[in-house]
Amino acid sequence: MAEAEVQEIHCKTVLNRIDVPDFPFRWTLNPYRGCRHACRYCYARSTHEFWGMNSGTDFDQRVFAKVNAPDVLRRELGRPRWRGESIAVGTASDPYEPAEGQYCLTRRVLMVAAEFHNPLSITTKGVLVRRDVDVLKQLYETADVQVNFSVGSVDPQVWKQTEPGTPNPLARLEAMQFLVEEGIPAGVMMAPMLPGISDTSESINAVAEAAASHKARYLGGNLLFLRPGSKEWFMPMLREAYPHLTPAYERLYRGNGYAPGDYARSVSALVEDARARWELPKRAPARQLRGRQGQLELALLA
Repeated sequence: MAEAEVQEIHCKTVLNRIDVPDFPFRWTLNPYRGCRHACRYCYARSTHEFWGMNSGTDFDQRVFAKVNAPDVLRRELGRPRWRGESIAVGTASDPYEPAEGQYCLTRRVLMVAAEFHNPLSITTKGVLVRRDVDVLKQLYETADVQVNFSVGSVDPQVWKQTEPGTPNPLARLEAMQFLVEEGIPAGVMMAPMLPGISDTSESINAVAEAAASHKARYLGGNLLFLRPGSKEWFMPMLREAYPHLTPAYERLYRGNGYAPGDYARSVSALVEDARARWELPKRAPARQLRGRQGQLELALLA
């Protein structure tokens, strides 16, 4: 893969509000735009089109580092109207994509969150998160923290075809186990599960077994979301590697990017079966209150 161009930019705001009913989070934060992990299916690819770039090679190779993101976050968390809501980090690009090794923006974001005792969750395919275990521990003393490792399949061929710039899935699981053993809640999100490729009982159970053997605290799963901006870059790979599946994908994803409800429910049932088999909860267990904030909360509940 060609070397990525990283461009430094300054942002005016870093917290993005999500006003969608029943969405799992309300606030998001992305230290980077674009991602060298180059996942063929990435739903965030279309964000590059807003800036006059394409959602394929430009998204993979033109990464933007929001170099003032930690300072902007400090300002936003310090505002009187901020209520300390949880922040989802890494919803549009991986916070531990390769540029993080140089810029340390995600680490500095975590340090700001720790200053304000502000809860957050991280979603990543990266393994550099191991570096930040000290800051995660500091934050976890006074606020909820969890790290979601995205592992859609443990099949080496599927990984290489669909996520060519990411660390090996087993390396991600080892990073997750490291965090769990250090006391940080971490688990696996099977995301995305690809129809006809990684949505079978065998594939789902293989991920669940690997997650359990690496001490995952929980297991979740989401089907492929394939919308314009990502579909144009995913389908050529599908036609080359899985040509027999092309007609089915055209039928499944001819609408709003979501797979039909009946099919989605059938795959969810397979995930539930695997979760029960390997005794993995759907969400991170409720944290034990710790530190000074925990003592205050316990006093209020008494």
